[in-house]
This record gives sequence, C-alpha cells and structure tokens, in this order.
Amino acid sequence: MGIIRIITGDITRLAVDAIVNAANSTLRGGGGVDGAIHRAGGPDLKDACRPLGGCPTGEARITPGFRLPAPWVIHTVGPVWRGGKAGEPGLLRGCYEQAFALARAHGVRTIAFPAISTGVYGYPKEAAARIALGVMRRERDAFAEVIACCFSAEDAAIYRALCPECVLGDEEGA
Repeated sequence: MGIIRIITGDITRLAVDAIVNAANSTLRGGGGVDGAIHRAGGPDLKDACRPLGGCPTGEARITPGFRLPAPWVIHTVGPVWRGGKAGEPGLLRGCYEQAFALARAHGVRTIAFPAISTGVYGYPKEAAARIALGVMRRERDAFAEVIACCFSAEDAAIYRALCPECVLGDEEGA
C-alpha cells in the first residue's frame, strides 16, 4: 500500500515523478504555485503548454517538467469557490482524479499535490483537504507515495487533523 505524506515546502523542489500544478485555464502561468512552477520549469514549460490549448476546470493535462526535478508536471484547473452551489466539489474531485489517471498512464510512482483552489480561488481549506484526501486514500495503492505539499504550517495542520494515518515529513524527506 502506498503512503500519503504531508509536508510543508516548495513543490518545485521535490524530486518525485510528477508534481501537480494548480493552473489557470490558459496554462500560461500565473500567480501562486502556478507561477512558481512555470518559473522553475523555465520557458520550455510554457512552450509545452501552448499547444494544449488550455484546460477546462476539473480536468488535467500533462507536460514534461523541463528544469524541475520532477520529470512530469500535471496541470489541473480547480474551481473558483462560489459558495458550493456551482458544482465546485465535483470539479475539485475531478482535478485530483484526472491528475491520478494521467499519472498512472505515464508510469508515475511518486506524485505531489498542492492544495488546489485554496489560494486566490477561495475554496475553503478544510473542505478542499477533505476532497483531496478522499481521492488520495482511494488512489494511493497505485503509487509508492502520494504527497500533500502544503504551502504553510496552517495548511499542513488541516491535513494532519483530517488524516491521522498519514506520514508526516519535511521537504528534504519527501
């Protein structure tokens, strides 16, 4: 059985098979984790995203990682929080499910996720973590390790409270 590890750190520094990018629908980079991944991946990452023609909310696309330690970047577009009445939970679940499906199709054994949609998209952090962990628990057996890479200690504490069976780690231990 694969493990779920919770860390606080910089997802762009993780030496895993794939990192997941909380992208915008254009796949051209932006703020937050999306901007950080594009800066770390270099101009070839942006060039690889261009022919994909964007990505609808709740779906995912994959590119090479270029200058990143991870050979693959899985780009997924989370929903903007609109109070929970516009299908946001299903769309967010789709982000995780499609990212895992692409990872399996590309032979990924270790994968790291940020907290999708919880930054400027405004998704409530605990609700988003419940969805993320639910999908991670269902999918982990197909992977050696699934990492929830949290931006802050506050975010990591939410994941830890919801996942007592998860392994705690740090960025260097990932």
